[in-house]
Amino acid sequence: MKHIKVLGSGCANCKATYARIEKAAQDQGVVVEMEKIEDMAQIMAHGVMSTPAVIIDDKLVHAGGIPDKQKIDSWFI
Repeated sequence: MKHIKVLGSGCANCKATYARIEKAAQDQGVVVEMEKIEDMAQIMAHGVMSTPAVIIDDKLVHAGGIPDKQKIDSWFI
């Protein structure tokens, strides 16, 4: 199981990122534990300067903008 955190203010891009990751995981049959982090202190503690950001198993894999489908799919390989 992968633990995925989506960091952001709760804006439309952050919500879209969360939804895309959730759908990609379902489509590929990958079990994930998803978490939204909207607290700016926690976001800054991860060293993130642009959101939405994605952390998978404590590793920053994306920051700034909505990741495309190919990028998201690569996280589950």
